[in-house]
Amino acid sequence: MLIDFIQTQEQQFFRVAEKIMTEPERYLQFDSISDFYKAVWLAEFPKGTVWFASGLDDGAEEFYAIIEYRQYTLNMTCSGQNTVCSGISRKDQY
Repeated sequence: MLIDFIQTQEQQFFRVAEKIMTEPERYLQFDSISDFYKAVWLAEFPKGTVWFASGLDDGAEEFYAIIEYRQYTLNMTCSGQNTVCSGISRKDQY
């Protein structure tokens, strides 16, 4: 039996992303960008996942974050009490 590690890692990415999209208020509460990069749940993504965030500087209440694994991207925008996770997109679908 062969194990498709890429497919397994993609499924892991989708599971973690789904948790964030379902309960963004639980995962996306930060006082600074450094808090985002220290978030424990980032380690739940598969190896090879990268993330970027901007905002929350100088008292700003907004930030934007991108989490990518292979060709999949999760985009998140948070402003005050409103959080939008635009879902997962594939790079070849732009």
